[in-house]
Amino acid sequence: MPMRYPSSVRRQVCLRLRGGEPVAEVAAGSAHPADNRSVILEFLVDDVDIVHQNLTGFVEDFVNEPTTMPWGNRSLLFRDPDGNLVNLFTPVTPAAIEKFAR
Repeated sequence: MPMRYPSSVRRQVCLRLRGGEPVAEVAAGSAHPADNRSVILEFLVDDVDIVHQNLTGFVEDFVNEPTTMPWGNRSLLFRDPDGNLVNLFTPVTPAAIEKFAR
């Protein structure tokens, strides 16, 4: 089946941005698009700037470009096709890197 939604595959996680139609194919009635605008899905990524480059052209609603936050993470915030907020981040300061050491 051809890919109909953007994907970012890393060593341990595959993030797929799906709207209501592909989700219905997997589990009919399980998702209700745009029902929740209070949750932020957060994913630790190796390099948020590279992920941003890869998602440009697929993601329609970037809330912010990659930005270094006061707590030491470089963060990219966008809305998925259903309006949910997704935060992709990479620790960049020594304290943040230590906190998320794998």
